[in-house]
Amino acid sequence: QVQLVESGGGLVQPGGSLRPPCAAPGFTLVDFAIGWFRQAPGKEREGALCISTRGDITYYPDSMKGRFAIPRDNAKNTVSLLMNNPKPEDTAVYYCFRDYGCYAEPPDMEEYWGQGAQVTVSS
Repeated sequence: QVQLVESGGGLVQPGGSLRPPCAAPGFTLVDFAIGWFRQAPGKEREGALCISTRGDITYYPDSMKGRFAIPRDNAKNTVSLLMNNPKPEDTAVYYCFRDYGCYAEPPDMEEYWGQGAQVTVSS
């Protein structure tokens, strides 16, 4: 079982900023592609961003370009989701995942996900 641990979710105001990290107690994150996807109530799962082992970044929806980033801290062994200027429609549970590359879709198997972090964007 791959262990990924998200933290730092919560309530953020529209136009604010939030940076939940994803940690991996049992392996080295830089050895894998690490990404984030989200799922809002009643909606399909949606990929957010992914960073490859080389540092190449994939944005799944164009709406996140310029607003979201995916900084990796090799010393802390974390990959964060930096959310700038979030909007109410960004409200969802955010999951980090591990894969061997940044493919068209995040992995289907839950064993490669974290437990999720709720992010609510509201004033």
